[in-house]
Amino acid sequence: MRRRRKLPGWVIVLIIVGWFGYQFFLGEDQAQTPASTTTNGNTSTAIAGGERAVLDAFADRRSEVVVEVAGTVDRTLSDDNEGSRHQRFILKLPAGHTVLVSHNIDLAQRVPLGRGDLVQLRGQYEWNEQGGVIHWTHHDPRGRRPGGWIRHNGQEYR
Repeated sequence: MRRRRKLPGWVIVLIIVGWFGYQFFLGEDQAQTPASTTTNGNTSTAIAGGERAVLDAFADRRSEVVVEVAGTVDRTLSDDNEGSRHQRFILKLPAGHTVLVSHNIDLAQRVPLGRGDLVQLRGQYEWNEQGGVIHWTHHDPRGRRPGGWIRHNGQEYR
């Protein structure tokens, strides 16, 4: 009968420290829960926290971060018509950071936007060198993730 060898204690400690380090530094939980969630349900607090989440994700080159942000439309771009159609615009956050918003207009209604319009939105941030992209600003037709939205002039687009 073969005897099993025990793992040395330092190996077990290394595995545990590695797991918690992965959770903390790579932010695995950020992909599943909104970075802007607040305990008091205050939307303005959530949105301010969302801007911080975008700035932190950009600095850390992180993606798959669910955020709620508010800003002004810096400029509108032509639609992306390859594959699913997407309305695109550049959103300028209060701190001056800009991010591309890619809103799926095959799944949600087009938002009537113009330069300088105020917009609030919830979506998923993806890092890129230009400042990042926020997409999933619509409902999930398969119901596997929290839905996103865009609010403009008192109307919500999902």
